[in-house]
Amino acid sequence: MAQRLRQAQFDVVVLGGGASGVAAAAAAAKNGQKTLIVEAGAMLGGELLSGMSLDGVLNARGEYVVGGFSSELFDECRSMDGFIGPIHDYRLICYVCVDPEVMKIAVMRVLERHGVTAWVSSFAEDLVVGPDGRVSGLVVVNKSGRTVVNARHFLDCSGDGDIAVQAGAPFEMSDASGDLQPLSLMFRMSNVDTPHLLRFAQGNVASLAVGESDWIRGTRSDQELVDLLVAQGEPSLFFKSEGPFLGDAIRRGDLAPTALIMIQPTSKARREVCINATRVGGNVDGTNTAAVSATIGTLMEQVWRTASFLKRQLPGFEQAAFAGVAPRVGIRETRRIMGDYVLTRDDVVSGRKFPDSAVAKGAQHVDIHQSGTTQIRIPIANGGSYDIPFGCLLPRGLPNVMVAGRCLSATREGMGTARTMGPCMAMGQAIGTAAAMCIEQNLDNVRELAVDTLQHRLKQQGAVIDGVH
Repeated sequence: MAQRLRQAQFDVVVLGGGASGVAAAAAAAKNGQKTLIVEAGAMLGGELLSGMSLDGVLNARGEYVVGGFSSELFDECRSMDGFIGPIHDYRLICYVCVDPEVMKIAVMRVLERHGVTAWVSSFAEDLVVGPDGRVSGLVVVNKSGRTVVNARHFLDCSGDGDIAVQAGAPFEMSDASGDLQPLSLMFRMSNVDTPHLLRFAQGNVASLAVGESDWIRGTRSDQELVDLLVAQGEPSLFFKSEGPFLGDAIRRGDLAPTALIMIQPTSKARREVCINATRVGGNVDGTNTAAVSATIGTLMEQVWRTASFLKRQLPGFEQAAFAGVAPRVGIRETRRIMGDYVLTRDDVVSGRKFPDSAVAKGAQHVDIHQSGTTQIRIPIANGGSYDIPFGCLLPRGLPNVMVAGRCLSATREGMGTARTMGPCMAMGQAIGTAAAMCIEQNLDNVRELAVDTLQHRLKQQGAVIDGVH
């Protein structure tokens, strides 16, 4: 039976409710535009809700290189006693830890404060595209039926570049290797005895990953770096696969092969940590629903196996309780939309600055997970940050579509750092603000927007564009 096609009108439509999407929606609405965010899941926040630390918010020197929306979000978490704060890993980076249960509420508080309309459990089915490549409508499907949402600007924060690809933008996936990063599933454990855990770490330095950045290491030994890590007093440790604790467990068959077991705090009140240890490799295509679905059982078994192993083998976890899994499987890599500029390995590793075109920053090392126990990790020079030019967010040939998040225009190695939550939020704020300014100025093509005016607006609203290493 024919289905009636509903109509809706907004100024800005954002597809994807992860870190980049919620930042984009908040920025567009904050700057005066009627904004809709469309999310396939049942809740907004994406990886912000996984328990994983927020990487790329600070550089290795401890300077905040992302601000604005992220600061507002952290302040909201802090007001609910859900902000743990910045932690140095004495390995490659600093990061921010929060309570993911509090973050669920904080995300919605910020979006509602700015008047964003949210549609969850909703899927982008199709586009309305003119001959000039201009997108005028997004067909959204949910339990209410099919709705054509018309808008002046469409912000693709889907992670996979769904709008940009359907509208005809060129894209790349993987590189000459054909590899794709493995999928993972975060989980949490509560009632962890932090002092006991840290004492074990201090006496088992060979098992921990520290000092992988020359800038962080300096002249310090592994023991000195671990002592600094322990002195922070937080249950934040990285057990490496080449070390005895994790390496022996993998060789015994106690754990599936993995490059690291990452432990990071999520709640002081619950004495809770997040564990990043699971992975399914084999070049699973994250845009293939059946392929992703087929990994869930394996990942769940790895979660339970790892939790049981930690209770048996890691001091501090003897009385720990399984506390929960992330709300979705973590996908690190799919399509990269080719834009007016392509962020490269050299750009990020050298900490390159683009004073005339930068709209966001990143500071995470190049981080490309591989199958088994291998992982590529390349630090940013001098513990600094790199700039993300506006052109990385402008898909070629599309006048009113912008992208943010891991589908930005970058090489595989460039995406391997910019995919983290810090730069994702910064990119989202940039394109949400840019869309609002284009509407204010009645610009038909986002490329007509003067970048210096965008930079000025972003800095007025707390974004970090310059002034840090």
